[in-house]
Amino acid sequence: MPTVPLRPSSITPTIDLDKSGIQHGHLRLPYSRDDSAWGSVMIPIAMIRNGNGPTALLTGGNHGDEYEGPLALFELARTLSPKDVNGTVIIVPAMNYPAFRAGTRTSPIDKGNMNRSFPGRPDGTVTEKIADYFQRQLLPRADIVLDFHSGGKTLDFIPYCAAHTRPDQALSAKAFAAVAAFSAPWSMKMLEIDSVGMYDTAAEDLGKIFVTTELGGGGTSTAHTVGIARRGVLNVLKHTGIVAGAVDQRPTRWLDMPSGDCFCFAEDDGMIETMVDLGEPITAGQVVARIHSISRTGATPQEIVARMSGLLVARHFSGLVKAGDCASVIAVAVE
Repeated sequence: MPTVPLRPSSITPTIDLDKSGIQHGHLRLPYSRDDSAWGSVMIPIAMIRNGNGPTALLTGGNHGDEYEGPLALFELARTLSPKDVNGTVIIVPAMNYPAFRAGTRTSPIDKGNMNRSFPGRPDGTVTEKIADYFQRQLLPRADIVLDFHSGGKTLDFIPYCAAHTRPDQALSAKAFAAVAAFSAPWSMKMLEIDSVGMYDTAAEDLGKIFVTTELGGGGTSTAHTVGIARRGVLNVLKHTGIVAGAVDQRPTRWLDMPSGDCFCFAEDDGMIETMVDLGEPITAGQVVARIHSISRTGATPQEIVARMSGLLVARHFSGLVKAGDCASVIAVAVE
């Protein structure tokens, strides 16, 4: 059967994506709703173009309750001058704008998780339409993609920058060089629980250099983690030659996630007690968390045991946990 071509995106940029200089505007997505029959979702975007250098696509708010990226990118859009740029910088501080406005991981409109919605659909839900626009319009323009994440309201991470090990060793090397340039306190060779539908996967399938972060969590930010984000994004732009100047290199410790044994999951609902703090060493067989029953007294807590040795790099943040929630993540130090 013949392939049916995809319909055009319904998203219209209010800026000229091919124009030089600096532009601030929106990606306007028509969205008819009860309080606005001909309404739109207005996703902020900035573009700074000058010269013929590479293109960086910088994104935050992929999940709406993660704030280091939006804080760093709204400021970068306000302060970066075209005269300091050789190439193009595309800044979208809050990809899933409805989720960002609501302070939730997923969109309040369609419950869409942006980072599980790629490649998206031009005739799909609001979240799928945004993903489709990135897939077909913005990602193809980029040479390097930096997507900021943290733990949101349910997870807490040591602050790290990360990339994936890829079959193309040359692209892996370029991605990890950008991670090193970002210069977070920790640098990670990251493993995903499930990479299907991820923005990461969409970018990597297009042959792009892809770098991401996990910078704290708990649905908030700190001066420390926002400082890492602001310094790191400028470091990456300097590393690529888009912005002139030396990278502000800081000490970093490299970590690896070698297998699925890195992840520990809760098997019962209850109240979680973390037995190890972030960054502390763990030995295989050690109890990393306990889940206490909240429905009766006298019940023995369920113990969550590490399946490998390493360092605790992430933990469940909220005091209550549900069966199936990720309780902790372990990584190994790379000497």
